[in-house]
Amino acid sequence: MTPYFFGYGSLVNRNTHAYPDSHPARLTGWRRAWVPSVAFDRVFLSVIPDPDTTIEGLIAAVPGADWDALDARETGYVRLNSGDAIIHPLSPSPPIAHYAVPAQDHGVTRCNTIILSYLDVVVQGFLREYGEGGVQAFFDTTDGWDTPILNDRAAPQYPRHQTLSPAEIALVDSHLARLSAFLE
Repeated sequence: MTPYFFGYGSLVNRNTHAYPDSHPARLTGWRRAWVPSVAFDRVFLSVIPDPDTTIEGLIAAVPGADWDALDARETGYVRLNSGDAIIHPLSPSPPIAHYAVPAQDHGVTRCNTIILSYLDVVVQGFLREYGEGGVQAFFDTTDGWDTPILNDRAAPQYPRHQTLSPAEIALVDSHLARLSAFLE
């Protein structure tokens, strides 16, 4: 049976990948968090166990069970078996995995900032999949908004950055203002 991955960040934005058979899905028992990775000296969006939280995302097929390209894209993360934690529309249920920054890599980094072009991609994906309510849920089920945010929109550092409409930019900025997030 073809395996699937569950994406909860940039993989929700279908413009950042070409994986087929994508469907909205939810991951139970996990919460998103901005995590500094000492292994890569950068802040990544990750998931941490939280039995009281369910997060929205996207599942997509990994044709031929060829994980190499996705594992390379998700450098800095480990692939975890999602087991029965994924709620999705497929029957029978395929094997599904999700990625997380390994706990031993959490720590203080020199580049302790969230890259805004990365966040923009994530929010654009949630808006397209789940509407404004999904964007609200993304921000509300993600920890680490006290991490400074590097405004790189003029010269995007995120390799899969996307062009956002003025309304999408305003949506991101309004949520950051609501959370009193600090833009550098």
